[in-house]
Amino acid sequence: MPKLTIDGKEIEVPAGTTVIQAAEKLGIFVPRYCYHPGLSIAGNCRICLVEVEKAPKLQIACNTPVTDGMVVRTNTQKVTEGQQSVLEFLLINHPLDCPVCDQSGECDLQNFYMQYGRYDPRFEEQKVKKPKAVPIGPTIMMDAERCILCSRCERFTDEISKTGEFGIFNRGDRAQIGLYPGKVLDNKYSGNVADICPVGALTDRDFRFKARVWYLSTAPSVCNGCSQGCNIDVHYVLDRPHLADGARVMRLKPRENPDVNQWWMCDEGRYGYKFIDQGRLHEVVYRGTESTWENALTQIAAGLAEAKAEGKQSTVGILPSTQLTTEELFLIRKIFMESLGISQISVNVPSQPGYSDDFLIKADKNPNTAGARLLGQPLDASAIIEKALSGQIKALWVFGHDLVKLFGEEKVKRLSETLCVLIFVGSNENGTSRYAHWVLPSSVYLEKDGTFVNCQGRVQRIGQVLPPLKDSRPDWQILLDLAHRLQIPLTQRSPEEIFASIGHVVPAFAGLTYEKIGLQGIPLRGQSV
Repeated sequence: MPKLTIDGKEIEVPAGTTVIQAAEKLGIFVPRYCYHPGLSIAGNCRICLVEVEKAPKLQIACNTPVTDGMVVRTNTQKVTEGQQSVLEFLLINHPLDCPVCDQSGECDLQNFYMQYGRYDPRFEEQKVKKPKAVPIGPTIMMDAERCILCSRCERFTDEISKTGEFGIFNRGDRAQIGLYPGKVLDNKYSGNVADICPVGALTDRDFRFKARVWYLSTAPSVCNGCSQGCNIDVHYVLDRPHLADGARVMRLKPRENPDVNQWWMCDEGRYGYKFIDQGRLHEVVYRGTESTWENALTQIAAGLAEAKAEGKQSTVGILPSTQLTTEELFLIRKIFMESLGISQISVNVPSQPGYSDDFLIKADKNPNTAGARLLGQPLDASAIIEKALSGQIKALWVFGHDLVKLFGEEKVKRLSETLCVLIFVGSNENGTSRYAHWVLPSSVYLEKDGTFVNCQGRVQRIGQVLPPLKDSRPDWQILLDLAHRLQIPLTQRSPEEIFASIGHVVPAFAGLTYEKIGLQGIPLRGQSV
């Protein structure tokens, strides 16, 4: 393995490593536009210039392999002058419209110019005009004048999405990025080109002019759109209700995790966040009349206690959702199965598989199916529904499912008329909430702490990003309150304490803690799910 020195720091790296990669291992940042660790090397922006001892001229760090004994300097006067020259050329035809550019505040051209730029511009000619604000697909807007021809978008569609929409056309200062004739940028991963564009040439139409980035707060989480569990950063606002009609979540962006989603995420997950602030259930309702949590949990607990006392546990059905966290599914097992002896429990709700591919998108659109399997809730939900329709089940508790969509409105209407009590706990209005006797508003996944287990058997922490909306509560809190009223001796008071308890019961979770899971998750031992 070659050993080299960068800015006086020595490092040994595998053969084939480039200078920019070696510098990153040392925590030394080299500016870049065309270089991206998930794409092939282009070497065309020239901003990553470094000085290599004994080399006659500056070298580009992204395409220069390390050699044994190499000495590299990234912060000399010669390097700075080279970067200033590169920036001067890039800005010759670039419009100076930072105040009105949607990329302002997170633009690498803007940032590097402030750090490395030449503040006495010498260009006095007319700038070349190119197409501006052109929609090139349902998710992306293109401004060719701002493009610096880094070719990241072209390489992404060639190498990652493999859809090949982009090309670079013409030559010299007339060269510009664009779509091939007859093409539209409408692939399943199109939003990623806005993420990797280092300037304001490609912007996200969903986020465009919604909020200035310096107003945004950021928190890590996990996408709940399918069983892949892509790592994400949530960009949100809490103190500016005038933005986006009071919505809190402004956008989702992929968070790097080499073992799950690399640097990418699909459009289905990226743009599927609107339910977090729209169509929410806000208040406890009993048969169309506003009620309280105290009334709801007291009456429901009394009914469950009576069923147990009379040995009628078989007349109670529970339909948990694999949108629930592992901690919440564990509480359902402890309360309903083990303490109350209810056996009519199933997460296996029939549904049509969604779109999938061989990259990130999975047909299972639930984030915690694997976690539910590990906790063991085997019955078929269809059988529970049929028992309820025939009168064998008198009380049915539904967690989040839209039974109208799954079984049809006629059946759900009959359920509402046949059952003594139909309880729906969920975050958003749906067909079930319209027919339920009790409607209990719960928190969405970004409003609570907990874990999901993805399709590869990797447990990942979602983390609470937002406070619960209005009168909604996390499902784990609802379940603990219910257990207290049922006098079930549970000592846990938080998701972290609940998770610690899982390891004592389910061997795959033994010894794990939230701290060990960290931001990247951890594979469960001995699991292939």
